[in-house]
Amino acid sequence: MTREQLAHVLRAASRIAEVRDVVVIGSQSVLGTFADEVLPEEVIGSIEVDVAFLDDPANEKSDKVDGAIGELSQFHETYQYYAQGVNTSTAVLGPGWEDRLVVFENANTRPGRGLCLDPHDCVAAKLVAGRDKDFEFAAALLREELVDAGTIIERIEALSVPSSQKQLLSSWVRARAAKALGT
Repeated sequence: MTREQLAHVLRAASRIAEVRDVVVIGSQSVLGTFADEVLPEEVIGSIEVDVAFLDDPANEKSDKVDGAIGELSQFHETYQYYAQGVNTSTAVLGPGWEDRLVVFENANTRPGRGLCLDPHDCVAAKLVAGRDKDFEFAAALLREELVDAGTIIERIEALSVPSSQKQLLSSWVRARAAKALGT
């Protein structure tokens, strides 16, 4: 996915949900922080944008977006990418994540704008999810030095997950960071 494609999804989702702010929760949230050309394929290979809304307790807005521009929709068939409407509770996020959201807004996102996860919050959440693709995503960002291992570990430590999981994930981050530095 590219920033231009993300902007298109945000514009459409904003119109469908009739709100300005669209939260980008999944891996493509890094497009709100980094230019396309600095991101490795493992990071931008997805054709799906996980979108949520800050005030959507019954998931009405996300369901509306999912139905209109979600997987297998006409939008998906036409553009070969799509939005998946989710809830902000889909990802395991630590305290203060809302204060760290990165605003992605330009002429192509209007009338909407993206509120994208801070890359460190995104990586911590992906590591908790624990799928192979999530570890590949995190490893690529660490390898390219686009995220800081110490900050990721701090974010992991703040999560509401078992201590044993925090230790395991923090050790993984340290090992990947050391490998990226060639030590």
